[in-house]
Amino acid sequence: MPDLLLELRSEEIPARLQRKAAGDLRKLVTDALVEAGLSYEGAREYWTPRRLTLDIRGLTARSADVREERKGPRTDANEKAIEGFLRAAGLASISEAQVQSDPKKGDFYVAIISRTGRAAEEIIAEVMPSIIRDFPWPKPMRWGKASSQPGSLRWVRPLQSIVCVFGTEHEETSVIPFEISGIVASNITYGHRFHAPEAITVKRFDDYVASLEKAKVILDAERRKDIILHDARDVAFANGLELVEDEGLLEEVSGLVEWPQVLMGSFEEDYLSIPSEIIRLTIKTNQKCFVTRKPGSETLSNNFILISNIEASDGGKEIIHGNGKVVRARLSDALHFWKRDQGNLPDLETLEASAKKFSLDLAKPLDQRMAKLDALNVTFHAKLGTQGERVERIRAMAAKVAFPAGADYKLVDRAVVLAKADLRTEAVGEFPELQGVMGRKYAALQGEDAVVSTAIEEHYKPQGPSDQLPQDKVAITVALADKLDTLVGFWAVDEKPTGSKDPFALRRAALGVIRIILERGVHLTLLPRIVSHMARIDMDIADKINAEKARQGGDYIKYEPNLEDMTRQLDLLSFFHDRLKVYLRDQGARHDLIDAVLTPETDDLRMVARRVEALTAFVSSEDGKNLLAGTKRAVQLLAAEEKKGTVVADGVSDALLKLDAEKELFAAIKTVSAEASSAIETEDFRSAMAALSTLRAPVDRFFTDVLVNDEDAAIRANRLALLRLIREATGTVADFSKIAG
Repeated sequence: MPDLLLELRSEEIPARLQRKAAGDLRKLVTDALVEAGLSYEGAREYWTPRRLTLDIRGLTARSADVREERKGPRTDANEKAIEGFLRAAGLASISEAQVQSDPKKGDFYVAIISRTGRAAEEIIAEVMPSIIRDFPWPKPMRWGKASSQPGSLRWVRPLQSIVCVFGTEHEETSVIPFEISGIVASNITYGHRFHAPEAITVKRFDDYVASLEKAKVILDAERRKDIILHDARDVAFANGLELVEDEGLLEEVSGLVEWPQVLMGSFEEDYLSIPSEIIRLTIKTNQKCFVTRKPGSETLSNNFILISNIEASDGGKEIIHGNGKVVRARLSDALHFWKRDQGNLPDLETLEASAKKFSLDLAKPLDQRMAKLDALNVTFHAKLGTQGERVERIRAMAAKVAFPAGADYKLVDRAVVLAKADLRTEAVGEFPELQGVMGRKYAALQGEDAVVSTAIEEHYKPQGPSDQLPQDKVAITVALADKLDTLVGFWAVDEKPTGSKDPFALRRAALGVIRIILERGVHLTLLPRIVSHMARIDMDIADKINAEKARQGGDYIKYEPNLEDMTRQLDLLSFFHDRLKVYLRDQGARHDLIDAVLTPETDDLRMVARRVEALTAFVSSEDGKNLLAGTKRAVQLLAAEEKKGTVVADGVSDALLKLDAEKELFAAIKTVSAEASSAIETEDFRSAMAALSTLRAPVDRFFTDVLVNDEDAAIRANRLALLRLIREATGTVADFSKIAG
């Protein structure tokens, strides 16, 4: 079976786009070929800084012949229905259709549609131009003389050549010619831009790869990554150092070079007085270089690893020299930022009001920066006010979280006040990725308590599902307060996630709250905090509106809680529920068990997780399975009678219990309910489930020996009340009716 080789060679493809673009190309091409009736054995994509390549193996040589019967309307249908059928079936007139009969439905038209299979070459030539022309680049560009013409090609960077070769492994391959904006597909490509600019003729994928490698191009990105990583390790080791590995940087630099050459540069040791995070980020961000350290130490060395795309004749001396000059210039700037951030601001007298508001000490550099952040009225969000106002809200939320989190409120408050201060430091201004990290360092330098310094950095955590959680109770409290303020705030101003759009990362914030509560064991009820915090935000917004109205001579408006507030609050709680379901399912929990313990008002997420855990163990046991069946039978029978309006007694009367089985069940329910309630009060859900499991035998005996719908209305109402007790007893831990099985 023949193979297809496709290469789209550009002037440049940005590293951040390469992997996704290659995957998009594979999917678009293979989907189009399959849609056209072809099949294939395998497809793999490749990418370099200048090309996207697709290798499709075992492609069928032609599509199969197709014969399809398309049923149409009845023969006595109106004219419009028949015209629509003809258009859909591609028939010129109704005489081209056949008539078939159905004993029940009568006579109706049928179109027999036959399509002859087509050669793969024809299909490929047909589908490729539209795939290339409509390729989903995020920001495509136009170029050259044709760029002013309507419909001219848009590509990530100028498209320079197309290779499209088709054929079997042992026969002569052929070019499938098609044209895009003057570029005609061929079997000609080009190697390294500087080392091998000559044309290369290719026949099939294997010789294409070999020819490129001779021309100083390594096609496989994973192989380029492996070469870079191992050569970098070797160079560092040869100099008595070890590489500080960085997977993200490795991915990026592998997309910047086609022929990776690993070199080592250096800078003056004086720059090592700068925090290692700044050194690493400076060198990484500006020069895409790796840093090194002494073996077994966290202390960085003054040597860095750079990756060149050129095999220089001087061994890379000029490349190392040029990169060193840039690195030293950037580190000089970083050292300047580091020193300035530890000094006093020039306008301290203008910061006294802000200092008083947040109980700041203007003798301390980080306190000065927080005061400056507030005094400048730096906007956090147009509807939610300034960063200073946000810090005030986080303080208020932290006060509501500190006690259940078991944290010292004074330390929490100090950490909250300083948590955003480093946003006004020059280091964070240059490297926003260092927010929190620099705050911790500056806090430690000015003598803050260690837990306060740690909380400043860790309150941003977790940044994702696999990120580490804050450890200390103070950091946990500040992290929860920060995320809850963000969520409540954006819900208050109706800036919720929609579909795939989540510009303020609210899903991530909610997952962070859930992970901290569950994995750090924080017993925190959400709804009271959501209600009070949203009311605060609404009042703040009303105050601002009134201030503006006062300036313009308008009428004063009074904020009063209303039904819409409650709707927003419950909607945010529902958002937490949705994120909790995703989290628990990822942990292996069954969706029906989650639904069985989760009600719209549930706001203690930790309890939900613990109930689900206990319920999972319970329904996996033999007693649990049998009790579940009996309970569902009781609940369904009771619900059916309630729906019909059958009288159910307010309580169970001992005098109306006639049979031993119902007496035994009543006694068991009273005992079990007390034991289960006691266990639930101590959050011992497994013991509560164990108590419920003892109902299995009396419930089974009840349904064997007792007819619920007795002819005597009083006895029937009493027995239905007994079923209601079963529902209430099991309902203390879960809604058994929602459990599958």
